[in-house]
Amino acid sequence: MTIFCSHCHRPLQAEMSCLPKRGAQVPTASKPFRSTKSASKARRDQINVELQALRSLLPISAREKERLSYLHTMALVCLQLRGAQLFPPADSAAPAGPAPAAELLSLLPGFLLVFSANGKLVYISENVAQVLGLSVVELLAQGDTVFDLLDERTHDEVHKKLLLAQEAPGSEVTFVSEMRTSRALRLQHGGNRAVAVRGRFMAQRCPAPSSSSSSSSSAFLALCTPLARLPADGDSSSRDDLFQSTHLLDMTFADVTESVTYHLGYRREELMGQSWYNLLHPEDVHLAAAQHRAVVLGAGAAAGPAVLRVLRRDWTWAWLRMSARRDGGGHTITCTSHCLREEEAAYLRARQHRPTAMAPPPAPAGAAPPLPELSLLAAQLRALADSLSPPAPEPWPWSEAEALSAAPPDAILACLLGDAPEGAGPPPALAPCFHQ
Repeated sequence: MTIFCSHCHRPLQAEMSCLPKRGAQVPTASKPFRSTKSASKARRDQINVELQALRSLLPISAREKERLSYLHTMALVCLQLRGAQLFPPADSAAPAGPAPAAELLSLLPGFLLVFSANGKLVYISENVAQVLGLSVVELLAQGDTVFDLLDERTHDEVHKKLLLAQEAPGSEVTFVSEMRTSRALRLQHGGNRAVAVRGRFMAQRCPAPSSSSSSSSSAFLALCTPLARLPADGDSSSRDDLFQSTHLLDMTFADVTESVTYHLGYRREELMGQSWYNLLHPEDVHLAAAQHRAVVLGAGAAAGPAVLRVLRRDWTWAWLRMSARRDGGGHTITCTSHCLREEEAAYLRARQHRPTAMAPPPAPAGAAPPLPELSLLAAQLRALADSLSPPAPEPWPWSEAEALSAAPPDAILACLLGDAPEGAGPPPALAPCFHQ
């Protein structure tokens, strides 16, 4: 078999070619194969060393440090860095940021929250777990801004209030919003917990030299207190944020705690023998009467809390969240009242159901018939419900609020309870408010 050259097409012998042979090539050393596995492991080891160093500097217990993940560690480090930037320590040995003692935190009704002008979290006190059921680490895992903790429906309103507070540093701002809580608290309270946030923008002690504007380096310091739930029986005597009052069945004051002076300005002796209706705002008489009727006809059951306005001694209106129940063998009514801010009252009123008349529960088998005086009182309260119906279509010169404010208190109470003499109609001032 003849083999031809592919270059000159001449016959060739085996293993021959007409092309010039190249010179002897020096064998080159082949590049060794380098695996990236060791480099990746080295980088991970270096990152772990740096994270361990950062974790050791965090002002938390050793047990909590062991449970921190990479994400939690970086979140806490960023929180500490923002606190050190806004609140540089005067002494290098002192920790940065507003860190009050644990004894002081235990006396607060809520937890402290500090965030920057753009909403970045700067400080959260450790007692936040008592209010929200989540630790600082668990809260930071959900986000690093205050808006990550609040209900999404209130973001726009909160943002507007913060802008107004930023334009007037030192002015107090209050807003109410639901905050994220632990699963256990959501099951206990039926959802997230409503918290009132009260605070103001404060100036830095040492402004950052690189900061071109004070707004970028200002901080909002706030106290976050949960909307107080009215305590159970026996728990209110040790609390100074509310007062208790005891009334007869017609809501005449029989006794009241001394703390009423702090909240409303009245002395205890001034209220004895007066009616609760004398202090109510005219627009809240309907709601108070509905709660009064529910308590009396409820055979001892407590009525749901009602948000009402009462008159202080200095002629200003105070918002109260009041809960009432029959006590003392059914012959007295005990009321527990908690003072609210206007923002808290607006939040609770927006979620308060319209009161409806409660029918008395069926009497158990073998129960004694109701006392005649209770039956008479029930009839008077039914007359009260009829009297509080909308006015007749005839035109009247006064509104209901003006009529009630102009009428004597004794006449208002007599008409409400049906104690006016027979044949005597309501006073002329109350004619627009009651049917003839």
